[in-house]
Amino acid sequence: MFPLMDITTQHSQAARLPRRRRSAIVAGGVAALALAAAGCGSSGASTGSGSGVINAIGAENEYANVLGQIGGRYVHVSSILNNPNTDPHTFESSPKVAQEVTAAELIVQNGVGYDDFMSKIESASPNPNRKVIVAQDVLGLPDSTPNPHLWYDPKTMPAVAKAMASDLSAIQPAHKAYFQANLTKFDKSLTPWLNAIAAFKAKYPGTPVATTEPVADYMLQAAGTDNLTPFAFQADIMNGVDPSPQDIALQDGFFTQHKAKVFVYNQQVTSSLTQSFLKLAKANDIPIVGVYETMPVPGYNYQNWMLAEADAVYGALSNGTSSPKL
Repeated sequence: MFPLMDITTQHSQAARLPRRRRSAIVAGGVAALALAAAGCGSSGASTGSGSGVINAIGAENEYANVLGQIGGRYVHVSSILNNPNTDPHTFESSPKVAQEVTAAELIVQNGVGYDDFMSKIESASPNPNRKVIVAQDVLGLPDSTPNPHLWYDPKTMPAVAKAMASDLSAIQPAHKAYFQANLTKFDKSLTPWLNAIAAFKAKYPGTPVATTEPVADYMLQAAGTDNLTPFAFQADIMNGVDPSPQDIALQDGFFTQHKAKVFVYNQQVTSSLTQSFLKLAKANDIPIVGVYETMPVPGYNYQNWMLAEADAVYGALSNGTSSPKL
């Protein structure tokens, strides 16, 4: 499998704005970058229709990782959002990113407003031969879907991987059997994660947890937990909006009154407020599990990353182990 190429992500002054507004501001400048990239000689012509290597991109590195597993030796995969030490919502595009997107034959992105900059670049550099897979569309989700962290849902990646195998086969029909074999292998490799979720649900049904953001909510729901933190509060944190004093007091009470058995903390996006929750959880001996929006690298693929997150939650309950970082 070809290694993933990293495209730098960075913070900007837009980080001080609510995330959905930030996305609009950042995306507003992306079209110009894409047009400039298109004018720099990126023809967008397919080089993968024969026996060559397919130029592909995963907007988030977890999608890029799975795309690399399905495509194997017949793809060259780049990822854009790939830094576990930064906030993906503050992504700022660049001419290099626009060039990469413009030249790609196959793109996989999340949708639900999480990576709108991709659509802006694609629209500014149309290519009738380019195939684009949007996880939101694969799952049939509306734009109003409140939680964009789709890759934590056990239903998401099998469906997206199937779409990857289909589009790769359309680009290189001669290697359809190879892509399908890789898809079968990938689906089977998810079994330990799915079994861990099922085991957790069977042993600890209805476990009360507290969270900062809805990053791992889909997995927590599949595991049968009871997320005490109201979604409106999680959304405020996610979108960079200050929660109400009443909501903050409610969240504090989950720790001081020992209502939450586990604190699931977004390790990747922090603030003085979320740090205060972290401190309060520690002071009250509430086990902490750090989760990530983008796949930690090196050392992980999508499957063992998801399994590690599930195992961390299980360990927090079974023996009180905190795993603030993977």
